[in-house]
Amino acid sequence: MNDLAPLLTPEGRALLDEVRDTAPADELTVATRLRREHPVELVSAALGQARLRQRAAAKFGPQDAGRMFFTPNGVEQSTRASVATYRAERLKALGVTSVADLCCGIGGDAIALARVGIRVLAVDRDPLTAAAARANADALGIADLVEVREADVTEVDTAAYDAVFVDPARRGGRGRIFDPEAYSPPLSWAVEAALKAPHAALKIAPGIPHEAIPADAEAEWISDGGDVKEAVLWFGTEPGAVRATLLPGPRTLLGRGLPDPEVRSVGRYLYEPDGAAIRAHLVAEVAEQLDGGLIDPTIAYVTADELRATPYATAYEITDQLPFNLKKLKALLRERGVGILTVKKRGSAVEPEELRKKVKPQGPNSATVFLTRVAGAPTMLIGAPA
Repeated sequence: MNDLAPLLTPEGRALLDEVRDTAPADELTVATRLRREHPVELVSAALGQARLRQRAAAKFGPQDAGRMFFTPNGVEQSTRASVATYRAERLKALGVTSVADLCCGIGGDAIALARVGIRVLAVDRDPLTAAAARANADALGIADLVEVREADVTEVDTAAYDAVFVDPARRGGRGRIFDPEAYSPPLSWAVEAALKAPHAALKIAPGIPHEAIPADAEAEWISDGGDVKEAVLWFGTEPGAVRATLLPGPRTLLGRGLPDPEVRSVGRYLYEPDGAAIRAHLVAEVAEQLDGGLIDPTIAYVTADELRATPYATAYEITDQLPFNLKKLKALLRERGVGILTVKKRGSAVEPEELRKKVKPQGPNSATVFLTRVAGAPTMLIGAPA
């Protein structure tokens, strides 16, 4: 069903409540029963929406997701609520009171902005997506702060707004789009739109090449719970600044242009920097906090002799360093009764599942093995969280 309207009727809403907790294995039975009393298309739409809401709970929380309306692309591409809230609070701290949210999708960012008291114009050219954004603003009680407009964002006048937020589509028919100029709309257009406003934030893929970042933008990489979620280009803040922000928190590491850390031998501890710090090229800043060095000039693992607490890296105590050799690894794990094996890799072509199948860990103990390079040589480091 390409129209949300039937789901917004009393019959549709009642049906959504009825199928809310339907498990995938029970859908056929439930659908067969409900089709005796409701139109076939409406039952299918309600069950489809229930599935989307269940998937969206990870991003929006079960309470909000259970009231919202989604499209398949909307669930995949919408901003996680924690990230959207962080960004909205940062815009509010800049004194922003109104935002033109271009390419708003199903309204995830518009919701966060409205909830901190910012007035929002939410624009999307897809009719179903715009309808979902409108329904979500209404369902969450923020319709008085969110105006949803179905339009081409390139034709929208944003002059009346304090800030512009652009979230270009980064997926096409063949999957993810890595070229910023292949975004829809292109990054160059989004930058041009940003420069017309006192403040702006452009959501981009975390893997964007640093050379593609405009000189007058601040670049921020954001992770949530250790997973890198997105990068943002900020305008009207600190041109040229680079930062990594970790949620929950927030905790922010600001780049200082440090040179690459020195390469040194593996010490007692190995630190795995947060993905946001790695993407932001701030491993040197992390290494400085730890008084550490790199195990290899091309590998983002930091090693040190002392254990130091930092939110920007996870520490492991290393017990063994071996040249890459599966037979030796298997023997060592068997000797120590390791059955719970965590495999991490950086700079190795071996896949963790492939290794796990070959060494066949057995026993009550646990260990972590790092497949990596040390001074250019394929190496296995064995240890445990510190």
